[in-house]
Amino acid sequence: MTAFNTLPLKPALLASVETLGYTEMTPVQAQSLPPMLARRDVIAQAQTGSGKTAAFGLSLLQSIDVDTIRLQALVLCPTRELADQVSKALRKLAANIPNVKLLTLCGGMPLGPQLASLTHDPHIVVGTPGRVQEHLKRGSLHGGGIKVLVLDEADRMLDMGFSEAIDDIIGRIAKHHQTLLFSATYPEEIRAVSQRVQTDPVVVTVDAPAEQKPAIEQQFIEVEPAQKLDALAQLLAGERGQHALVFCNMRRDVDAVAQELDRRGYSALALHGDMEQRDRDEVLVRFANKSCNVLVATDVAARGLDIAALPLVLCYDVAHDPDTHTHRIGRTGRAGETGLAITLCTPRERPKAANIEEAGGVPLSWRTLKVAPPRGKTLQLAPMKTLVIDAGRQDKLRPGDILGALTGDAGLDAKDIGKIDVFATRAYVAIGRALASKALERLRAGRIKGRNFRVRPLG
Repeated sequence: MTAFNTLPLKPALLASVETLGYTEMTPVQAQSLPPMLARRDVIAQAQTGSGKTAAFGLSLLQSIDVDTIRLQALVLCPTRELADQVSKALRKLAANIPNVKLLTLCGGMPLGPQLASLTHDPHIVVGTPGRVQEHLKRGSLHGGGIKVLVLDEADRMLDMGFSEAIDDIIGRIAKHHQTLLFSATYPEEIRAVSQRVQTDPVVVTVDAPAEQKPAIEQQFIEVEPAQKLDALAQLLAGERGQHALVFCNMRRDVDAVAQELDRRGYSALALHGDMEQRDRDEVLVRFANKSCNVLVATDVAARGLDIAALPLVLCYDVAHDPDTHTHRIGRTGRAGETGLAITLCTPRERPKAANIEEAGGVPLSWRTLKVAPPRGKTLQLAPMKTLVIDAGRQDKLRPGDILGALTGDAGLDAKDIGKIDVFATRAYVAIGRALASKALERLRAGRIKGRNFRVRPLG
């Protein structure tokens, strides 16, 4: 039986599962949840999109005692984007459990507000290793009561050099705790970590049946370096270019490519690790809600960016290694959708393409592209525009409040309103481009939840 109601979960968690529309467990959930609920250590090989977050989320929430005000569960993630995504998923799963306190602690964010939030211990912390380690060293975070430690996308954390920080964190928290380790790949380094930090773990390896595997068509195109930008623009002008993710190896190239695409009339934004956290949040919000057609990014976006129907991934540079290439192309072809992944390869990058071919065990599919110089400026406007409301969770603002204001006094139809994202102090709502000015005017003149908030367009 793979129904969630066959598991010994709290009624509040089963209610959340039902509200979220989950009925049958995914393979990784079916294999990992029973041993996790039995308090066993688990190491699971699972790709992003396999349901692993809900698996460890349900398990750790099952173990939380809300009446005990101390940190009981710690989830470590490689990037701020993934930590934010995991936090949102856990909040949804915990929606029917009153008074659960969850904090997200990541680097790149001011320390002061985090310290203020830690005056009372949270039940759950989701964070990046560096910042969690800093709080444990300062004594602002207390790890003595931790029952569950989750290492999410552990292979990526090792790639990013977090091994020592993770070991230090484990040395500073409760000695006896459950350790859950999730990794997209299962190299020797991960096996070594498991041997070091886990006790007799249950090993879960899920290889989805062929019919369930993402339908990703891969293409490689050989181009001369001087033709790269023209080739990229030409491919983005195609049918699938209306929502595309472009990967570059270097941060400086991300900025240069995004600026050049913008100059040519494409709705493009850049994302990389040198950006301030608010700017990164807003770029991800705009790309996810279709206020931006093209996101140009370094591999910081390869993990943690979860957009179900992304039709096209373009690698402006060949990835340095096969694992990174796999993570890049895995952003498309998700949730039953088909996807196209195209890699531009200069003659000098051929050896890296050969490594990808060897690792994959199947020949790469090469195609030719007759690269033509641009003919004037392309105008590819995004279908939505984003409005920012200077209020958020701290103001008790919910997506339903914003939707109600727009469909009520503002007079918009629900079909013209896109994704609504509510952060701690800000909220973002996507509006059909043609109606964005009307929505802005009406929101400024009216009220949301009986109050006046500052509203402005983004970008």
